[in-house]
Amino acid sequence: MELGGRGKGGDNAAMSGAPAMYSPGSMRAEKRAVAGNSVVAAVAITVLKLIVGVTTGSLGILSEAAHSALDLVAAVVTLMSVRVADKPADAEHQYGHGKVENFSAFIETGLLLLTCIWIVYEAVERLFFRRVNIEPSLAAFVVMGISMVVDFWRSRALGRIAAKYDSQALEADALHFSTDIWSSGVVILGLGLVMMGRTYGIGWLRDADPIAALVVAGVVVYVSSRLARRTIDALLDAAPVEVRGNIIDAVSNVDGLLEVDRVRIRRAGNKYFADLSVGLSRNVTFQRSEQVADAVADAVHSVLPDADVVVHSVPRAVRTENIFDRVRAVATRHNFNVHDVSVQDLKGKLHVEQHLELDERLSLKEAHDRVTVLETEIRQDVPEISSILTHIESEPATIERGDEIGRDAELEKRLKAIATGFPDVLDVHDVRIKRVRGRLYVSCHCTLSDDLALSRVHDISTELEIRFKLEAPELFRVLIHPEPITDNRR
Repeated sequence: MELGGRGKGGDNAAMSGAPAMYSPGSMRAEKRAVAGNSVVAAVAITVLKLIVGVTTGSLGILSEAAHSALDLVAAVVTLMSVRVADKPADAEHQYGHGKVENFSAFIETGLLLLTCIWIVYEAVERLFFRRVNIEPSLAAFVVMGISMVVDFWRSRALGRIAAKYDSQALEADALHFSTDIWSSGVVILGLGLVMMGRTYGIGWLRDADPIAALVVAGVVVYVSSRLARRTIDALLDAAPVEVRGNIIDAVSNVDGLLEVDRVRIRRAGNKYFADLSVGLSRNVTFQRSEQVADAVADAVHSVLPDADVVVHSVPRAVRTENIFDRVRAVATRHNFNVHDVSVQDLKGKLHVEQHLELDERLSLKEAHDRVTVLETEIRQDVPEISSILTHIESEPATIERGDEIGRDAELEKRLKAIATGFPDVLDVHDVRIKRVRGRLYVSCHCTLSDDLALSRVHDISTELEIRFKLEAPELFRVLIHPEPITDNRR
């Protein structure tokens, strides 16, 4: 059986996805707005850095301009990705379009690494092979200062929305711009050292600018490596750290569960999907297995609050099964309803008798063939059984019309007189008689002691039924409802 719950989720309290209080419309609007603002800011900063970098000849500023240019490309990719990622699932993309965000972050990582390659190459050239005169200016410091302020603003805005909706693409942008603040600061420091070298005649400080560029490249490489690892994990469906173990621990506490056979987790954008296979006793009913599956899904949601959960239940044999459980398990496999199963040990050989309900519309041949299959499989699964006898009963498929006769004082008196011959029977009441298809049906309530064993109750009910039919042969069916003395009028 498979049961599913749908939603957005994260791998812990900080990865819980978009809470239910946010509508999809408002989520899309906020994500697109902050991504769009990031694009506008990236355009302005890139242009300013490029102009100042060219006029001053500073590799640090030019490296920052190149970095910002690729950030602009990344911001555009991010804007496009959040537009696509928020589309609902369809027939071709049944897990939604969330992977677009992960792919967007992967592209950003590649662009950042390309930037680093150029920066490192140019820095090495200027340090060892080619001298470039740097002309620091007030405009350079102003532009880099403005860049730091803008990067701080947009990294905070992107980070807030990324955390709110668990968006990896927006988180990548926020991470980029937060590191841009530090790299811009390093460039300002490099320019300041160059100016200091000129002012005080310190020749080796002229190399401060390419060294600052190398520091910028190092920062970018560090950030890119972290982002690359996360995006590749998402694209390869790597399970979030420790989450699988937390889910197994939570699910293992579900009552009625025999084992946790498989747990698989994948992420698409800000959505998490959990696929579990759990073992249940093979004798549990379909309704009970559904209840257990719901409890398993709730346990998963305690770790991934809004995850889309699919639970597959697998029937398992329990070590504590007795021979009755094993017989019923075979019947359950065929969706057969067996009852009154009894086992007798006849000179060391086990003989089984059982009642089997089959659709009353079947012919005797069809019913007997099904019984033959059932008995054969029971012998195969329970080889210690020597022989089986199955009583075939018709399982009603139609609602029968009947007439309630009401009370028959004379018959009721006769039946109650029979009951007085049973010491365990305290009283017989609520005797009713019905006529169905020309046959008489009688039902009654029988009061017994509270602590009487159920097996004894069954024996008394069976004996009473036999005695009632002997006393009144016109009765076709007798139904006796046993009640404890503390609750005998329900």
